[in-house]
Amino acid sequence: MLSNSVAATFDLLGDRLTLTILRLAFVEHSRRFSQWSDRTGAPPAVLTARLAALVDAGVLVRDRAEYRLTPLGLDTWEILVCVWSWQREWTPEWALLPEFVHTDCGHRGPPVLMCRGCGRTVTPHDTDVELDRDALWHITSGRRRSAARSAPPARVDARFDEIMEAIGDRWSAAVTGLALAGVRRFSEFRVALHMSPTTLTERLTRLVEAGILDRPETDAREYRLTPRGRALFGVFAFLLAWSNQAHPQNPEPGLRIHHRDCGAVLIPALRCRGCDAVLGRTDVRFERP
Repeated sequence: MLSNSVAATFDLLGDRLTLTILRLAFVEHSRRFSQWSDRTGAPPAVLTARLAALVDAGVLVRDRAEYRLTPLGLDTWEILVCVWSWQREWTPEWALLPEFVHTDCGHRGPPVLMCRGCGRTVTPHDTDVELDRDALWHITSGRRRSAARSAPPARVDARFDEIMEAIGDRWSAAVTGLALAGVRRFSEFRVALHMSPTTLTERLTRLVEAGILDRPETDAREYRLTPRGRALFGVFAFLLAWSNQAHPQNPEPGLRIHHRDCGAVLIPALRCRGCDAVLGRTDVRFERP
């Protein structure tokens, strides 16, 4: 039976060490096991497992002693840029992050999320989310890696700790995704996800403590996205787009973002704030601060 593509994507990329491996591959051109080991301090067995998972998923290809990004792996760059943008704005580690630069115009700083179909800027308020309730069950069911295997790298400058609260496991990712889709009330989350009240309360509480959700004092059963939470929209949009690309053989994932302005399914892209050019991977670079 084919797994749900969204669930498979969060299982693969919703992990601190995996994101670190990809970031080092892009920014520092790491290719060898020893380079990732030196930069992360991850236990050899854990690092070996993550690299193997990326090879199995077609993100990396192994050529003797080196691992290289495949075309599918190269297409994760927009996800990493959105993660970088969120960290740059919403975490205290921003000063440690490399600078994002558009080579042609020299603009430094986060790009803008846009709809590739119509060219307009996109925010969560400009979209509608189509949800298949059965698909949500598949997204949240199944076995996740253990907490011990999900331990963060021992040594790295940007460890993705805070964004892991939102995407680090299927339950948290599903709750955050539903909140981005407009779900607010405890009962709505529970019906959509078939979660026990205890599990749902624990996830919602963690997201509130992380500053991603807020509970209005006037209604204790309602949870609203904070500005910090809404800023995750780009990360989720590109994760969803990449999941469709990575699993073209799978059935419909049951989760679509529609751009209200043009009426089409959102195909996200990045645009430079400085010159309004649509950004491709080779148009940008990261520079150490």
